[in-house]
Amino acid sequence: MDLAYLWFFIVGVLFVGYFVLDGFDFGVGISLPFLGKDEISRRQIINTIGPVWDLNETWVIVAGACLFAAFPEWYATLFSGFYLALLLILLALIARGVSFEYRHQRDDPKWRARFDAMIFIGSALPALLWGVAVGNIVQGVPIDADFNFTGTLLTLLNPYGLWVGATTLLLFWVHGLYFLALKTDGQVQHDANVLAKRLAIPTVIFAAGTVVWTWVIAGGREAPLLWLSIATGVIAAVALLASVAANAVRREGWAFTFGAVTIVFAVLALWTALFPYVMPSTSDPANSLTIENASSTDLTLTIMSWAALIFLPLVLAYQGWTYWIFRKRVSRSRIEKAAAAAH
Repeated sequence: MDLAYLWFFIVGVLFVGYFVLDGFDFGVGISLPFLGKDEISRRQIINTIGPVWDLNETWVIVAGACLFAAFPEWYATLFSGFYLALLLILLALIARGVSFEYRHQRDDPKWRARFDAMIFIGSALPALLWGVAVGNIVQGVPIDADFNFTGTLLTLLNPYGLWVGATTLLLFWVHGLYFLALKTDGQVQHDANVLAKRLAIPTVIFAAGTVVWTWVIAGGREAPLLWLSIATGVIAAVALLASVAANAVRREGWAFTFGAVTIVFAVLALWTALFPYVMPSTSDPANSLTIENASSTDLTLTIMSWAALIFLPLVLAYQGWTYWIFRKRVSRSRIEKAAAAAH
């Protein structure tokens, strides 16, 4: 296989890893005002992702770096054209990270409430805008002959982009609720299970709409892997229904696992529907960016391939070890004891 095509899928896998891992982070943050009924429950919610949230975010850094090195034309068009949306995501992620570190620095309810609001916004906004960005990449955007994006932020806020954004928001939220049900006990665990049940129907509706809409878009242009997109979309749909069923019978581990599988195959369905393009042009198909005209030289891709072969297993091993160390539930009683000892 040509290395450019291989790296198209490697970049896709990196974004899959990011959406799965930071996806439940976003879901936990979005859930904070709905499940955090007192300070103990809010600490319980935040502590579930406290040891891993920053590690999860490194996936998007690696994905962006690989995109820059493997597909410089794609990177240039994407980051210059989507810079306002990506800037909003970056500011939201910064606000969320700062909030995790600073909310406990002062024993003041108003102080903590401000940072809790920043955690919610810093989780909900990226969950929405990442979907909007991916949706526009798949659908295509206006690009001129020099591969410059000729639209505005409002261009990205089109019906399909917003629909995909709403889908990722709901998927990440439900994924985070499954994680909370798996990692907590008591009232937080119960409320997470109940809220996930309530979100099941709108999540299924939006996810199904995204998959079908994507197939219609891909069917209107060259899409040699449309059959694979359909297959992965079907698997995502089955996994989503399985996660809903598992949550209904309080099988938290299976619900979270099927939720992760849903995101994996949903992203792959979008990615394979995009192939062989990386950014289709809606103004003139001749201006579209493809895997071939957007990729780096073979030498660059060869060096990247050896680096990925050596270092990616190490990163995966370290992340797996981290999750194993922090695998236990975050119990309410332990936080209450810690709070009592502090006073």
